[in-house]
Amino acid sequence: MKFMDKVIESHSGVTSTPPERVQGNVNRRDFLKLSSLLGAGLMLEFSFLGAGCSKFGEKSSFTPNAFIHIDEDGLVTLVAHKVEMGQGTYTSMPMLIAEELEIDVSKVRLEHAEPNEKAYADPLLGGQLTGGSTSVRGAWKPLREAGATARIMLISAAALEWKVDPKTCRAENGEVIHIPTDRRLSYGDLVNEAARLPVPEVVVLKDPKDFKVIGKPIHRLDSPSKVNGTAQFGIDVQVPDMKIATVSASPVFGGKIVKVSDEKAKEVKGVRQIVLIDNAVAVIADHMWAAKQGLAALDIQWDDGENASFTSESLAKDIAEASKGKAAVAKKVGEPGEVMAGSGRKIEAIYEQPFLAHATMEPMNCTVHLQADSCDIWVGTQVPTIAQGAVAKLTGLPPEKVKIHNHLLGGGFGRRLEVDFIAQAVEIAKQVDSPIKVVWSREEDIQHDMYRPYYYDRISASLDEHGKPIAWSHRITGSSIMARFFPAYFKDGIDPDAIEGAVNLPYSTPNVLVEYIRHEPPFVTAFWRGVGPTRNCFVTESFMDELSVAAKKDPVEYRRALLNESPRAKAVLELAAEKAGWGTPLPAVKGAKVGRGVSVLFAFGSYIAQVAEVTVSADNEVTINRVVCAVDCGIVVNPDTVQAQMEGGIIFGASAALWGEITFNNGRANQSNFHNYRVVRMNEAPKVEVYVVPSTESPGGLGEPGTSALMPAVANAVYAATGKRIRKLPIVSTLKTMI
Repeated sequence: MKFMDKVIESHSGVTSTPPERVQGNVNRRDFLKLSSLLGAGLMLEFSFLGAGCSKFGEKSSFTPNAFIHIDEDGLVTLVAHKVEMGQGTYTSMPMLIAEELEIDVSKVRLEHAEPNEKAYADPLLGGQLTGGSTSVRGAWKPLREAGATARIMLISAAALEWKVDPKTCRAENGEVIHIPTDRRLSYGDLVNEAARLPVPEVVVLKDPKDFKVIGKPIHRLDSPSKVNGTAQFGIDVQVPDMKIATVSASPVFGGKIVKVSDEKAKEVKGVRQIVLIDNAVAVIADHMWAAKQGLAALDIQWDDGENASFTSESLAKDIAEASKGKAAVAKKVGEPGEVMAGSGRKIEAIYEQPFLAHATMEPMNCTVHLQADSCDIWVGTQVPTIAQGAVAKLTGLPPEKVKIHNHLLGGGFGRRLEVDFIAQAVEIAKQVDSPIKVVWSREEDIQHDMYRPYYYDRISASLDEHGKPIAWSHRITGSSIMARFFPAYFKDGIDPDAIEGAVNLPYSTPNVLVEYIRHEPPFVTAFWRGVGPTRNCFVTESFMDELSVAAKKDPVEYRRALLNESPRAKAVLELAAEKAGWGTPLPAVKGAKVGRGVSVLFAFGSYIAQVAEVTVSADNEVTINRVVCAVDCGIVVNPDTVQAQMEGGIIFGASAALWGEITFNNGRANQSNFHNYRVVRMNEAPKVEVYVVPSTESPGGLGEPGTSALMPAVANAVYAATGKRIRKLPIVSTLKTMI
């Protein structure tokens, strides 16, 4: 046997036997390849190929990849194909690398991946984007495999240097150690030799019992820079000779400019230029205050167009009528229609949910430097390749001449999955000779957001003599985001996002029908922190509560009896109920009513149960006092992130559940800022307790489930307190209309 073959075979965790299928039906050779030297150092390229995908380099929409670079100083760089928007990705992903590479997680440096759909598309999503709670789920095996492969190659390089058996060497804290002699070489000393070695075809990953990093609470790696102000968000960008722009678009979607009187605006000190595009006016100035004052001084006449008469009332009437039409069948099990026709105990309900704005913490912004032969974009985006393509199309430049400089996101929630604001910034930049940073005011963003769809649900069930559902029917009517965003996924009249959380209920029901009817408003809608599960969980878990009341059963016990085929869902329900003290009386509040509500969710690969405790005052104001959350998200990478994600998701969901809605009159959004698009304030935030069910399953997603499970838990708690069933969100405004 040649020495090199011996080196690869003899090391613990490596085998030279024919490669196994390590993910789906993808060969190990498709995962790990050695690239040429990038400067001096070791560059490992690894692909996240899904089943049936071609190898890296061949044309395929399912061939994303990421890179590890170890330089001669031993610095490990992860070129991250996901972006950080508060979800902890830039800590959890380095943890995966650090675990197998045997380095301290703080030694991993991150760079934003450039737009490259072929190299970086997530197989769970079909594109290079951050969303769908997929960051850890998609990277769980490939990143660990890349770290393990790098470790093996570095050990092999050291063994060659010392002319020893690699079995006598081990990696620890960024060094390879020869155990008998305690000789040591740093990773930086070994990278050039390691780069010349063949890549092992199969590596054995660590047993979870041997984890040193994964599962341990790790402080967020991005927190120090965010605290000391050195973190770079899109809004922080400074470019030489840059001007600032702010925008006023038609107050009605589809409206256009008729006339602009800009004499007073030009008199504002610092205002440099007024730019008109088809449906908006931008003021270009030396700084934001001048741009804002100049915009306020404009006299703009608008042609509202065909949507001038659009109102929330007209939409509600139209969608209710549309819900009676022909529907596409998303799921059918058994014969629910026949069972319901023959049942004497049929429960029916209609649920409605409003448009919602994203209201990102960092105002929407985009910096553009457009030149004759290139375009640079500085922005925080969840979709760098889509952004690049949109700019290329607008400018006529080839994609390689469009440079996307991605940044940390001050909140995305789905808003930065869209590129409408980038496109508008580029259109403005076409008329400006210098780089410009366009900043949209909170009012402009909320009134011109790409809203979460308005949904209308008809749901019914038949109960047997014991109160258990023997037939279940759920008809969903609403806008299709997927038909626009991922047209290939909209098939046979079904939007897979719109039905997610409705077709995969954890409960045992022998006869099920789930249908979908597409109904579009006069403007484009968009994802909002997990559209399908977020809004379907409200409907299904609220209705499950209605069934428990009809069956005269305790809501927790009713659900538990239906979860025998879903032990993980059952476990989180039982844990949340136990920790919340379900069944024990709540402290009385003078002049108010109190109640508890529960919900169960399976979505994004995770199981969540929440118990909410609320107080309802005499004037129907609702306070969420406490939320107990039980989580089974598979193997936990960073416990701190699990808790933070649940806390953040719950607060986000609480704002929407209690007050969130965008309404329209005369084609105009009525809400404009936090005074009338209300969010939970610090003094209103509930106490949140998070409990994790230990699991050996692969990780699930956490960015969206916390929000999704909260809304029905609160609505059910309000019912427990008042006896008033909330079938239309937001809760507070609906509650105040009830007698």
